[in-house]
Amino acid sequence: MKFTIERATLLKTLSHVQSIVEKRNTIPVLSNVRIEATEADINFKATDMDTEITEIADAKVSQTGATTAPAHMLYDIVRKLSDGSDVEITFPDDKGQLTIASGRSKFSLSTIGVEDFPVISGDKLPINFVMPKDELKDVIDRTQFAVSTEETRYYLNGVYMHAKKEGEAKVLRVVATDGHRLACVESPLPQGAENLSGVIIPRKTVTEIRKLLDDSSVENVTVSMSDNKVRFTLEDVTLTSKLIDGTYPDYERVIPTDNDKNLELKVKELASAVDRVSVVAERTRAIKVVTGPNKATIITSSPDLGSASEEIEAKYDNDVLEIGYNFRYLLDILNEVKGDTVRISFTDGTSPSVIHDTSDSSAIYVLMPMRV
Repeated sequence: MKFTIERATLLKTLSHVQSIVEKRNTIPVLSNVRIEATEADINFKATDMDTEITEIADAKVSQTGATTAPAHMLYDIVRKLSDGSDVEITFPDDKGQLTIASGRSKFSLSTIGVEDFPVISGDKLPINFVMPKDELKDVIDRTQFAVSTEETRYYLNGVYMHAKKEGEAKVLRVVATDGHRLACVESPLPQGAENLSGVIIPRKTVTEIRKLLDDSSVENVTVSMSDNKVRFTLEDVTLTSKLIDGTYPDYERVIPTDNDKNLELKVKELASAVDRVSVVAERTRAIKVVTGPNKATIITSSPDLGSASEEIEAKYDNDVLEIGYNFRYLLDILNEVKGDTVRISFTDGTSPSVIHDTSDSSAIYVLMPMRV
Protein backbone atom coordinates (compact mmCIF):
# COMPACT_ATOMS: atom_id res chain seq x y z
CA MET A 1 0.00 0.00 0.00
CA LYS A 2 1.30 3.40 -0.96
CA PHE A 3 -0.49 6.71 -1.37
CA THR A 4 -0.02 10.48 -1.12
CA ILE A 5 -2.66 12.65 0.55
CA GLU A 6 -2.99 16.31 1.47
CA ARG A 7 -2.25 16.90 5.13
CA ALA A 8 -5.47 18.92 5.65
CA THR A 9 -7.62 16.12 4.20
CA LEU A 10 -5.85 13.46 6.25
CA LEU A 11 -6.05 15.52 9.44
CA LYS A 12 -9.77 16.14 9.09
CA THR A 13 -10.47 12.46 8.47
CA LEU A 14 -8.26 11.26 11.32
CA SER A 15 -9.86 13.78 13.71
CA HIS A 16 -13.20 12.08 13.02
CA VAL A 17 -12.09 8.46 13.27
CA GLN A 18 -9.76 8.79 16.27
CA SER A 19 -12.60 10.38 18.24
CA ILE A 20 -14.37 6.99 18.27
CA VAL A 21 -11.31 5.13 19.59
CA GLU A 22 -11.11 4.75 23.37
CA LYS A 23 -7.85 5.85 25.03
CA ARG A 24 -7.50 2.52 26.84
CA ASN A 25 -8.30 -0.82 25.26
CA THR A 26 -7.88 -4.39 26.42
CA ILE A 27 -8.08 -5.49 22.77
CA PRO A 28 -5.05 -3.95 20.98
CA VAL A 29 -6.61 -3.73 17.51
CA LEU A 30 -9.39 -1.46 18.87
CA SER A 31 -6.72 1.21 19.44
CA ASN A 32 -6.05 1.22 15.71
CA VAL A 33 -7.60 2.79 12.64
CA ARG A 34 -8.09 0.56 9.62
CA ILE A 35 -6.61 2.10 6.46
CA GLU A 36 -7.42 0.63 3.06
CA ALA A 37 -6.15 2.04 -0.22
CA THR A 38 -8.24 1.19 -3.27
CA GLU A 39 -7.55 2.31 -6.81
CA ALA A 40 -9.92 5.26 -6.37
CA ASP A 41 -9.54 6.47 -2.76
CA ILE A 42 -8.64 5.70 0.86
CA ASN A 43 -11.09 4.13 3.30
CA PHE A 44 -10.56 4.84 7.01
CA LYS A 45 -12.45 2.90 9.69
CA ALA A 46 -12.46 2.87 13.51
CA THR A 47 -14.63 1.17 16.12
CA ASP A 48 -15.06 0.63 19.85
CA MET A 49 -17.35 -2.39 19.22
CA ASP A 50 -20.44 -0.27 19.95
CA THR A 51 -19.83 2.53 17.44
CA GLU A 52 -18.14 2.42 14.04
CA ILE A 53 -17.12 5.24 11.73
CA THR A 54 -16.09 4.93 8.10
CA GLU A 55 -14.75 7.83 6.04
CA ILE A 56 -13.55 7.98 2.45
CA ALA A 57 -10.81 10.45 1.47
CA ASP A 58 -9.27 11.42 -1.87
CA ALA A 59 -5.61 10.56 -2.43
CA LYS A 60 -3.10 9.65 -5.15
CA VAL A 61 -2.84 5.86 -4.82
CA SER A 62 0.33 4.20 -6.14
CA GLN A 63 -0.32 0.78 -4.63
CA THR A 64 -3.45 -0.72 -3.09
CA GLY A 65 -3.49 -2.53 0.25
CA ALA A 66 -4.71 -2.38 3.83
CA THR A 67 -3.50 -2.41 7.43
CA THR A 68 -4.29 -0.94 10.85
CA ALA A 69 -2.18 1.56 12.82
CA PRO A 70 -2.48 3.35 16.21
CA ALA A 71 -5.24 5.94 15.72
CA HIS A 72 -4.31 8.55 18.32
CA MET A 73 -0.59 8.45 17.54
CA LEU A 74 -1.22 8.76 13.81
CA TYR A 75 -3.53 11.71 14.43
CA ASP A 76 -0.97 13.45 16.67
CA ILE A 77 1.77 12.97 14.07
CA VAL A 78 -0.31 14.45 11.23
CA ARG A 79 -1.54 17.27 13.48
CA LYS A 80 2.07 18.40 14.02
CA LEU A 81 3.12 18.27 10.38
CA SER A 82 3.45 21.52 8.41
CA ASP A 83 0.32 23.20 7.03
CA GLY A 84 -0.14 22.75 3.30
CA SER A 85 2.17 19.74 3.06
CA ASP A 86 1.57 16.41 1.38
CA VAL A 87 1.85 13.18 3.34
CA GLU A 88 3.12 9.93 1.84
CA ILE A 89 2.02 6.73 3.59
CA THR A 90 3.62 3.40 2.79
CA PHE A 91 2.97 -0.13 4.05
CA PRO A 92 4.88 -2.25 4.47
CA ASP A 93 8.28 -0.60 4.64
CA ASP A 94 11.49 -2.63 4.92
CA LYS A 95 10.65 -3.38 8.57
CA GLY A 96 7.03 -4.32 7.97
CA GLN A 97 5.77 -1.09 9.50
CA LEU A 98 3.58 1.80 8.35
CA THR A 99 5.71 4.74 7.22
CA ILE A 100 4.50 8.35 7.31
CA ALA A 101 6.70 10.79 5.41
CA SER A 102 6.24 14.54 4.89
CA GLY A 103 9.01 16.96 3.98
CA ARG A 104 11.99 16.07 6.16
CA SER A 105 9.87 14.21 8.71
CA LYS A 106 9.55 10.44 8.72
CA PHE A 107 7.77 8.14 11.17
CA SER A 108 7.34 4.36 11.38
CA LEU A 109 4.46 2.80 13.30
CA SER A 110 3.75 -0.78 14.32
CA THR A 111 0.67 -2.32 12.72
CA ILE A 112 -1.86 -5.10 13.28
CA GLY A 113 -3.31 -7.08 10.39
CA VAL A 114 -6.76 -6.17 9.04
CA GLU A 115 -7.98 -9.74 9.60
CA ASP A 116 -8.17 -8.97 13.34
CA PHE A 117 -10.19 -5.77 12.86
CA PRO A 118 -13.88 -6.15 13.87
CA VAL A 119 -16.80 -4.88 11.78
CA ILE A 120 -20.19 -3.99 13.32
CA SER A 121 -21.82 -2.44 10.24
CA GLY A 122 -23.16 -4.36 7.26
CA ASP A 123 -26.66 -5.17 8.50
CA LYS A 124 -29.63 -3.94 6.49
CA LEU A 125 -31.58 -1.38 8.48
CA PRO A 126 -35.30 -1.33 7.50
CA ILE A 127 -36.24 2.22 8.56
CA ASN A 128 -34.71 4.87 6.30
CA PHE A 129 -35.37 8.58 6.13
CA VAL A 130 -33.64 11.80 5.13
CA MET A 131 -33.40 14.71 7.55
CA PRO A 132 -32.08 18.23 6.87
CA LYS A 133 -28.71 18.65 8.54
CA ASP A 134 -29.71 21.86 10.34
CA GLU A 135 -32.85 20.20 11.71
CA LEU A 136 -30.89 17.26 13.09
CA LYS A 137 -28.37 19.65 14.67
CA ASP A 138 -31.22 21.60 16.23
CA VAL A 139 -32.95 18.64 17.91
CA ILE A 140 -29.60 17.36 19.20
CA ASP A 141 -28.57 20.75 20.62
CA ARG A 142 -31.88 21.23 22.39
CA THR A 143 -31.88 17.81 24.07
CA GLN A 144 -28.28 16.58 24.40
CA PHE A 145 -27.51 18.57 27.56
CA ALA A 146 -30.21 16.67 29.51
CA VAL A 147 -28.83 13.17 28.79
CA SER A 148 -27.94 11.31 31.99
CA THR A 149 -24.34 10.34 32.75
CA GLU A 150 -25.40 8.00 35.56
CA GLU A 151 -24.45 4.50 34.41
CA THR A 152 -26.87 2.69 36.76
CA ARG A 153 -29.85 4.03 34.81
CA TYR A 154 -28.30 3.11 31.48
CA TYR A 155 -31.58 3.57 29.58
CA LEU A 156 -31.29 7.33 30.24
CA ASN A 157 -27.75 7.49 28.77
CA GLY A 158 -29.00 8.59 25.37
CA VAL A 159 -31.66 10.52 23.48
CA TYR A 160 -35.01 8.87 22.83
CA MET A 161 -36.38 9.33 19.31
CA HIS A 162 -39.82 8.27 18.08
CA ALA A 163 -42.67 9.15 15.73
CA LYS A 164 -45.64 10.80 17.42
CA LYS A 165 -49.07 11.96 16.30
CA GLU A 166 -49.93 15.43 17.61
CA GLY A 167 -53.52 16.19 16.66
CA GLU A 168 -53.63 15.94 12.88
CA ALA A 169 -49.88 16.35 12.48
CA LYS A 170 -47.21 13.68 12.73
CA VAL A 171 -43.91 14.74 14.29
CA LEU A 172 -40.51 13.34 15.13
CA ARG A 173 -40.05 13.73 18.87
CA VAL A 174 -36.65 13.70 20.55
CA VAL A 175 -36.42 13.47 24.35
CA ALA A 176 -33.65 13.42 26.96
CA THR A 177 -33.75 13.39 30.76
CA ASP A 178 -31.46 12.71 33.69
CA GLY A 179 -34.23 12.71 36.29
CA HIS A 180 -33.52 16.32 37.31
CA ARG A 181 -34.49 17.98 34.01
CA LEU A 182 -36.19 16.94 30.81
CA ALA A 183 -35.96 18.27 27.27
CA CYS A 184 -38.62 17.40 24.69
CA VAL A 185 -38.32 18.71 21.12
CA GLU A 186 -40.36 18.13 17.98
CA SER A 187 -39.62 18.49 14.28
CA PRO A 188 -41.62 17.56 11.15
CA LEU A 189 -41.75 13.79 10.66
CA PRO A 190 -39.53 12.82 7.69
CA GLN A 191 -40.99 10.51 5.07
CA GLY A 192 -39.97 6.96 5.96
CA ALA A 193 -39.93 7.51 9.73
CA GLU A 194 -43.62 6.74 10.26
CA ASN A 195 -42.88 3.33 11.81
CA LEU A 196 -40.23 4.61 14.23
CA SER A 197 -41.74 3.30 17.47
CA GLY A 198 -38.88 4.44 19.70
CA VAL A 199 -35.09 4.05 19.90
CA ILE A 200 -32.48 5.20 22.42
CA ILE A 201 -29.37 6.58 20.69
CA PRO A 202 -26.31 6.44 23.02
CA ARG A 203 -24.75 9.63 24.36
CA LYS A 204 -21.40 8.97 22.63
CA THR A 205 -23.10 8.45 19.27
CA VAL A 206 -25.07 11.68 19.65
CA THR A 207 -21.86 13.56 20.53
CA GLU A 208 -19.98 12.15 17.54
CA ILE A 209 -22.71 12.79 14.97
CA ARG A 210 -23.02 16.35 16.26
CA LYS A 211 -19.30 16.92 15.58
CA LEU A 212 -19.62 15.44 12.11
CA LEU A 213 -22.57 17.71 11.30
CA ASP A 214 -20.43 20.77 12.05
CA ASP A 215 -17.67 19.52 9.76
CA SER A 216 -19.93 18.49 6.89
CA SER A 217 -21.10 20.59 3.95
CA VAL A 218 -24.03 18.30 3.09
CA GLU A 219 -27.56 19.66 3.33
CA ASN A 220 -29.25 16.38 4.25
CA VAL A 221 -28.40 13.36 6.39
CA THR A 222 -29.65 9.84 5.69
CA VAL A 223 -30.73 8.08 8.88
CA SER A 224 -31.25 4.31 8.91
CA MET A 225 -32.47 2.26 11.87
CA SER A 226 -33.35 -1.24 13.01
CA ASP A 227 -34.34 -2.55 16.43
CA ASN A 228 -30.72 -2.51 17.60
CA LYS A 229 -28.69 -0.22 15.32
CA VAL A 230 -28.67 3.29 13.87
CA ARG A 231 -26.66 4.61 10.94
CA PHE A 232 -26.03 8.22 9.90
CA THR A 233 -24.70 8.81 6.38
CA LEU A 234 -23.19 12.17 5.38
CA GLU A 235 -21.76 11.77 1.89
CA ASP A 236 -18.25 10.34 2.55
CA VAL A 237 -18.75 9.65 6.26
CA THR A 238 -20.87 6.88 7.80
CA LEU A 239 -21.44 6.49 11.53
CA THR A 240 -23.01 3.22 12.70
CA SER A 241 -23.92 2.53 16.31
CA LYS A 242 -25.65 -0.01 18.48
CA LEU A 243 -28.75 1.33 20.21
CA ILE A 244 -29.29 1.17 23.96
CA ASP A 245 -31.22 -2.00 24.73
CA GLY A 246 -33.74 -0.84 27.30
CA THR A 247 -37.18 0.65 27.84
CA TYR A 248 -37.36 4.42 28.01
CA PRO A 249 -39.59 5.68 30.85
CA ASP A 250 -43.01 7.21 30.18
CA TYR A 251 -41.66 10.74 30.00
CA GLU A 252 -45.07 12.29 29.22
CA ARG A 253 -46.21 11.35 32.71
CA VAL A 254 -43.66 13.70 34.33
CA ILE A 255 -44.56 16.74 32.20
CA PRO A 256 -46.98 18.80 34.35
CA THR A 257 -50.17 19.91 32.63
CA ASP A 258 -51.77 21.98 35.41
CA ASN A 259 -49.08 24.54 36.27
CA ASP A 260 -51.19 27.69 36.63
CA LYS A 261 -48.66 30.34 37.71
CA ASN A 262 -46.76 31.89 34.80
CA LEU A 263 -43.61 33.95 35.08
CA GLU A 264 -42.46 35.56 31.82
CA LEU A 265 -38.96 37.02 31.55
CA LYS A 266 -36.47 38.19 28.96
CA VAL A 267 -34.08 35.33 28.30
CA LYS A 268 -30.85 37.34 28.19
CA GLU A 269 -31.70 39.28 31.34
CA LEU A 270 -32.53 36.12 33.27
CA ALA A 271 -29.47 34.24 32.03
CA SER A 272 -27.16 37.16 32.86
CA ALA A 273 -28.65 37.59 36.34
CA VAL A 274 -28.38 33.86 37.10
CA ASP A 275 -24.82 33.82 35.80
CA ARG A 276 -23.77 36.75 38.00
CA VAL A 277 -25.47 35.47 41.14
CA SER A 278 -24.05 31.98 40.57
CA VAL A 279 -20.54 33.21 41.43
CA VAL A 280 -21.54 32.83 45.08
CA ALA A 281 -23.42 29.58 44.39
CA GLU A 282 -20.52 27.76 42.74
CA ARG A 283 -20.27 25.15 45.52
CA THR A 284 -23.94 24.45 46.20
CA ARG A 285 -25.19 25.29 42.68
CA ALA A 286 -28.42 26.41 44.37
CA ILE A 287 -30.24 29.64 43.56
CA LYS A 288 -33.72 30.81 44.54
CA VAL A 289 -36.20 32.59 42.30
CA VAL A 290 -38.63 34.77 44.27
CA THR A 291 -41.61 36.10 42.31
CA GLY A 292 -43.36 39.41 42.93
CA PRO A 293 -45.67 41.81 41.07
CA ASN A 294 -44.02 42.22 37.64
CA LYS A 295 -40.61 41.24 38.95
CA ALA A 296 -38.42 38.30 39.93
CA THR A 297 -35.47 38.25 42.32
CA ILE A 298 -32.61 35.80 41.89
CA ILE A 299 -31.07 35.02 45.28
CA THR A 300 -28.31 32.81 46.62
CA SER A 301 -26.35 32.56 49.86
CA SER A 302 -23.47 30.51 51.20
CA PRO A 303 -22.34 30.33 54.85
CA ASP A 304 -18.71 30.37 53.68
CA LEU A 305 -18.83 32.80 50.77
CA GLY A 306 -21.63 35.28 51.39
CA SER A 307 -24.79 36.12 49.47
CA ALA A 308 -26.01 37.72 46.24
CA SER A 309 -29.28 38.89 44.74
CA GLU A 310 -30.47 40.59 41.57
CA GLU A 311 -33.93 41.86 40.68
CA ILE A 312 -35.18 41.75 37.09
CA GLU A 313 -38.39 42.83 35.38
CA ALA A 314 -40.97 40.16 34.65
CA LYS A 315 -44.62 39.61 33.74
CA TYR A 316 -46.26 38.06 36.81
CA ASP A 317 -49.60 38.68 38.51
CA ASN A 318 -50.03 35.75 40.88
CA ASP A 319 -49.15 34.80 44.46
CA VAL A 320 -45.63 35.46 45.72
CA LEU A 321 -43.67 32.24 45.40
CA GLU A 322 -40.14 30.98 46.10
CA ILE A 323 -38.58 28.12 44.17
CA GLY A 324 -35.02 26.77 44.15
CA TYR A 325 -33.10 25.59 41.10
CA ASN A 326 -29.71 24.19 40.20
CA PHE A 327 -28.36 27.22 38.34
CA ARG A 328 -26.37 25.10 35.86
CA TYR A 329 -29.49 23.19 34.84
CA LEU A 330 -31.43 26.43 34.40
CA LEU A 331 -28.67 28.01 32.29
CA ASP A 332 -28.43 24.90 30.10
CA ILE A 333 -32.10 25.31 29.22
CA LEU A 334 -31.90 29.08 28.71
CA ASN A 335 -28.98 28.60 26.32
CA GLU A 336 -31.29 26.64 23.99
CA VAL A 337 -34.16 29.15 24.00
CA LYS A 338 -34.33 30.83 20.59
CA GLY A 339 -36.77 33.66 21.32
CA ASP A 340 -36.39 36.83 23.37
CA THR A 341 -38.64 35.72 26.22
CA VAL A 342 -39.17 32.57 28.26
CA ARG A 343 -42.19 31.46 30.28
CA ILE A 344 -41.71 29.47 33.51
CA SER A 345 -44.88 27.78 34.77
CA PHE A 346 -45.30 26.30 38.25
CA THR A 347 -47.89 25.41 40.87
CA ASP A 348 -45.75 25.86 43.98
CA GLY A 349 -42.15 25.82 45.17
CA THR A 350 -41.86 22.04 45.45
CA SER A 351 -43.30 20.81 42.15
CA PRO A 352 -41.59 20.57 38.73
CA SER A 353 -41.49 23.72 36.62
CA VAL A 354 -42.30 23.78 32.91
CA ILE A 355 -40.20 26.11 30.77
CA HIS A 356 -41.41 27.27 27.35
CA ASP A 357 -39.71 29.26 24.63
CA THR A 358 -42.50 31.77 23.92
CA SER A 359 -41.49 32.00 20.26
CA ASP A 360 -41.26 28.25 19.62
CA SER A 361 -43.90 25.74 20.69
CA SER A 362 -41.89 22.76 19.38
CA ALA A 363 -39.75 22.57 22.54
CA ILE A 364 -40.70 22.05 26.18
CA TYR A 365 -38.42 21.72 29.19
CA VAL A 366 -39.14 20.40 32.68
CA LEU A 367 -36.93 21.38 35.63
CA MET A 368 -37.15 19.80 39.06
CA PRO A 369 -36.96 22.23 42.02
CA MET A 370 -34.00 22.16 44.38
CA ARG A 371 -34.25 22.47 48.13
CA VAL A 372 -32.48 25.71 49.11
